[in-house]
Amino acid sequence: MKRNMKALGAVTLSLALAACDMAPKYVRPDLPVPADTPQGPAYAADQGAGAIVPADTAWRDFFTDARLARVIETALANNRDLRIAVANVEQARAQYRVQRADLLPTVGATGTATYSEQPLVQFGQPQRLNTDIYQAQVGISAWEIDLFGRVRNLTKAAQEQYFASVETRNAAQTALIAETANAWLTMAADQERLRIARDLEQAFGKTLDLTKARFAKGIASELEVRQAQTTYDGARSDIAAATTLVAQDQNALNLLAGTTVPAADLPNAAADKDAMLDNLPANISSDILLRRPDIASAEHQLLAANANIGAARAAFFPNVSLTAALGTVSLGLSGLFKSGSDTWSVAPSATLPIFDFGRNKNNLRYARATYDAMLATYEKSVQTGFREVADALARRGTMSQQIEAQTSQRDSARVAYTLSEARFRSGIDSFLTTLDSQRALYTAEQGLVATRLVRSTNMVEIYRAMGGGLK
Repeated sequence: MKRNMKALGAVTLSLALAACDMAPKYVRPDLPVPADTPQGPAYAADQGAGAIVPADTAWRDFFTDARLARVIETALANNRDLRIAVANVEQARAQYRVQRADLLPTVGATGTATYSEQPLVQFGQPQRLNTDIYQAQVGISAWEIDLFGRVRNLTKAAQEQYFASVETRNAAQTALIAETANAWLTMAADQERLRIARDLEQAFGKTLDLTKARFAKGIASELEVRQAQTTYDGARSDIAAATTLVAQDQNALNLLAGTTVPAADLPNAAADKDAMLDNLPANISSDILLRRPDIASAEHQLLAANANIGAARAAFFPNVSLTAALGTVSLGLSGLFKSGSDTWSVAPSATLPIFDFGRNKNNLRYARATYDAMLATYEKSVQTGFREVADALARRGTMSQQIEAQTSQRDSARVAYTLSEARFRSGIDSFLTTLDSQRALYTAEQGLVATRLVRSTNMVEIYRAMGGGLK
């Protein structure tokens, strides 16, 4: 009997190993974007051999400000959205392991005891016959021998879904790092705006006091007093607005970090300087997009859809299953495991669909349509990634010139304000000239802060768009 069971097991294993794979051969689709990122006046020159590869650069190496690095690390440990993504990975892994278990037979043990009493006539006398039967078995029940790869393709699909969830989690981490860095940099910029508003409030206050004094002496008009008051009140209003923004920025940072960020880790007004590396490449091959986690996730979804086609095709072929048991039976409990009480049974079965009223055909159509949808999703992900990288590089390409121009504009406005105030005090120019100079300086200061913030967040976006931030 044991030889028969071993032979049966060997035949079953060989059939399973020789099973067909009905899934189409997967070939990675061609990238629906140009081979390289765009070139032109809006794009900066390449950094050359010194440029880092974002996908190979740990975020701890990219963000060089120790305070920002601590905030990002806190966010990675406490952010609830990232915890949800991690839980989704665990769910997908569990589902894959459940599906993978169908590849192997489930072995179960059963034990039964049957007690019966039946009437019996013996030698003309009615009697009762008592029978006790004890049975123990170990076996497998309705295990599908995967000759056409249905179970293996379902397992492959579940595995690719698991891999996709891992990449989705990686994409969530990359996005969280970028959002945290941008929130931190925005808070730094708003603190700089608050500092500028306070400085100018003091300057405008001095001008207002001077104008009131000149008005009291009959030198200045009430119009000039009202104009000076308007400018001063505008600065006060901006201080209140900037104070609110800084508080809201801190609230946003706390939400991303998942806890209250310590005061020592908050940025100051000049935190955007040297907060991160800036030697990122100016042009790249489109193949690097394949290393973005969102695109990798879309490709795993495409592979899962391809495997589901194989499972749908296999449903058209016979389903072969096996039920087998090895055990012992006895009329007495004491003899259950004695020699000669062993039993075995093998019951292979095969089913072939004949009339299913289009069920399998439409399941196959559904699997193919799902593949087409996943293909379009994958290509759209590649195109979206290409545009994000191209847009970020275009923004970076003109950033230096814009910063230089606005810095020069701010410096000129500051000198013009100093000169106009001196001429006003000397009675050479009217107050209107000084007022215009004050407003021009204020606008130039605020514009420079905004542009510096754009430069900083642009570097973060390039790093994110090129697939960095996973380590």
